[in-house]
Formats: sequence, structure tokens, C-alpha cells
Amino acid sequence: MKNNVKITRIKNSMTQEQLARQVGVTRQTIGLIEKGEYNPSLQLCINLAKSLNKTLDELFWEVDTQ
Repeated sequence: MKNNVKITRIKNSMTQEQLARQVGVTRQTIGLIEKGEYNPSLQLCINLAKSLNKTLDELFWEVDTQ
């Protein structure tokens, strides 16, 4: 799943470890989400959005550029 978690996290000056602690997962899970190799649950998506002060759409909505 393509997403904007990494870009947003970096703009918020957060490490993967800091974000992981805020949302209750491991740093490895955050890394996999950022690479699009792990599909987070809806609850985890909501927690990420709240921690990063973004909407779900801003973090996870794929824009069709064709």
C-alpha cells in the first residue's frame, strides 16, 4: 500500500521509534508500513493519522495520476 507516512514523519522530525511508541507498534512495523510491505489495520491507520496530525486521506489515499 503506497502511503505518505515516511514523508510526514520526517517533516514532523520524528524517528520511526518515536512514532512506533506513540501508536503502540514496533519500529520494524513502521518501517514496513513506510515501504508499503505491510497493510496496517484501520485502527493503526487512525492512530498514525492522529499522531502525525493528518487525515487518513492525506496519509493513505492514492491519487490516480493517469
